[in-house]
Amino acid sequence: MKLLFVCSRNKWRSLTAEKIFNGYNGYEVRSAGTEENARIKVTEGHIGWSDLIFVMEKKHTRRLREKFSDKLRGKQIVCLDIPDDYKFMDEDLIEILKSRVSDYIEVPEESS
Repeated sequence: MKLLFVCSRNKWRSLTAEKIFNGYNGYEVRSAGTEENARIKVTEGHIGWSDLIFVMEKKHTRRLREKFSDKLRGKQIVCLDIPDDYKFMDEDLIEILKSRVSDYIEVPEESS
């Protein structure tokens, strides 16, 4: 399964999600941002490649629909409602991501 995580700048939230889920349970994971200054800017290719799209905020869903409406037909977009309050690999962010994403995919267990 191919998962795409989208936030604004692809520096903290979506990049953290890509790091923690990529390769787990055979998932292929990419991340991108919706803003002009994003580390990796979301493209039509990302949309076409993905099986499931996770966005961090409602505004990201809106931006994707405005830019890629025809490519999003048949694609599931899940809004995780995670505000831009966390740094890369923040422990709280990781817990929130695992919790919210677990309704849609299997998530990695805590490593002790």
